[in-house]
Amino acid sequence: MTDNIRHPAPVPVGDMVSGDPPVPITVWPVPAPTVGDTMSNAMGVRLVHNFTHPADLIVDLTAGPHLARAIIAARRRSHLQDPRPFGWGWQQASLIVSGWPADDPDEFFTRCCTSLFPGGCVAVLLPHGDVVLPVDVIFAAKAAGLAYLQHIVAADRTPVRGQQISLDIHTDVLILTRSASENGKNDG
Repeated sequence: MTDNIRHPAPVPVGDMVSGDPPVPITVWPVPAPTVGDTMSNAMGVRLVHNFTHPADLIVDLTAGPHLARAIIAARRRSHLQDPRPFGWGWQQASLIVSGWPADDPDEFFTRCCTSLFPGGCVAVLLPHGDVVLPVDVIFAAKAAGLAYLQHIVAADRTPVRGQQISLDIHTDVLILTRSASENGKNDG
């Protein structure tokens, strides 16, 4: 029997970056995706387990099989669709995962906002390196009514506290959420 009770995504922890309100930034030590894929297997597993609960619906708009494998292994439900036609189902999801760029960011985030349960999340995976792109993505998401919840940087190795090493960051993951507040306004 399917549990239809909606659980909000877990509260993220980590360092904070400035914002209104401040946004946690977390480093995930996961391998880089192979050419042509949005993510590695480890990234898919982390996203599914950190932002969903059993039987939650996940919309997979990524390139490659990695998120689909994680969804199946974790016994979540999914819609696996090509993001260009905005053709995912009408059921509300707990998590939507997509690479970037979207053909029409405004339409994409509006669709995400209407397709999420309150408290659900959108994970947008960006190749690391362009300092302006995350700002543009966050701005478009906020204009559609989503709040900026967390910034995850994916690096090939684990940072060691107290040591000055440069991380080999390959992916920025922006976690956006549909507000669970009663008045419907976004919280971020």
